[in-house]
Amino acid sequence: MLNFSFYNPTNLVFGKDQLQELDNLVPKDARVLITYGGGSAKKNGVLDSVQKELAKSPRKVFEFGGIGANPEFSVLMDAVKIAREENIDFLLAVGGGSVMDGTKFVALAAFAKEFVGKEEELLRFGFMPVPVDGAVPLGTVVTLPATGSEANTFAVISNGEDKLPVNSPFAYPKFSILDPVLTYTLPERQIANGVVDAFIHVCEQYVTYGVEARVQDRMAEGILQTLIEVGQKTIDNPKDYDARANLVWAATMALNGLIGMGVPADWNTHMIGHEITALHGIDHARTLAAVMPAVWKVRKEQKREKLLQYGARVWGITEGSEDERIDQAIAKTEEFFQGLGMKTRLSDHNLGEADIEKIVASLEKHGMSALSERGDVTPEISREILKAAL
Repeated sequence: MLNFSFYNPTNLVFGKDQLQELDNLVPKDARVLITYGGGSAKKNGVLDSVQKELAKSPRKVFEFGGIGANPEFSVLMDAVKIAREENIDFLLAVGGGSVMDGTKFVALAAFAKEFVGKEEELLRFGFMPVPVDGAVPLGTVVTLPATGSEANTFAVISNGEDKLPVNSPFAYPKFSILDPVLTYTLPERQIANGVVDAFIHVCEQYVTYGVEARVQDRMAEGILQTLIEVGQKTIDNPKDYDARANLVWAATMALNGLIGMGVPADWNTHMIGHEITALHGIDHARTLAAVMPAVWKVRKEQKREKLLQYGARVWGITEGSEDERIDQAIAKTEEFFQGLGMKTRLSDHNLGEADIEKIVASLEKHGMSALSERGDVTPEISREILKAAL
């Protein structure tokens, strides 16, 4: 097992009716800016419920809506302006990963006086922590299980055709409310996206190479098996509380840092997927579903040990030659995604060989020339992966 330091200060408040804890979680005299997305939070009544809880104490509450599926820098800067002008001292994200990611950026930009007028520079540090001394405190009310943003330090922000990571230890939410009931009204497409996103988050940290991290491996396998068990069930019966509760918790555990401690992580699939989303507007999870099987096919030798372990422990594949078992594991993964309504080929999204060079060029532009857990995926290998994904 590799050396690590694990720290996660987010208070996870889980279960039915936990929204009523808001009054205790948000400072009583705070000036709060609620952030949300395209309006579903208003339509389904969640925003009204949040306002009702916050009104139990003498807080001043403001709203900012319109944070889209790939939060845009220009839109977020409008929220930053409100936060500064109204002296906001607490941010509350109500929504899914994009709203939470966008709110993390607002928290950092609104606090960082040294970046006033040059906030775009906060997007240039990649996965390294941005050089700020703090952030406006934030909490989240999760309405879409997928990204794990409710319990980590990362955000992905769009700036034109660029999708750029932002990271800061100050971006940990102070708390996150996870009430599975708040996710009941989500469309089938968004639930399927969430299941696949969480599944691939786990795989990026698990299907790499072995380092004798047995606890992390078993936890990762348990999350994957849970997603397989409840993924279709929660689509077929949106009000199955137990299935939905397990999905919500699995998505949080997939990317709160715990299963990634002491193990190598890949993120090759995500880096390629981000470029495809930025260039072609395809849902993030749907790019991942097409790219990850191709990564595994091209990188079979480098991932052999863990692909065999994944096949045996997650899918029960124990017979046949090593290559046959690996091929079966990849096929079972694709079948699982397809069963959720996912396409597993880029050609299903109307992409062809002519699009590959632009994607590879975008990877190079963003410094993604040494990807994978081993840092050995060059642009040439990314090109090979993209061809395999067609």
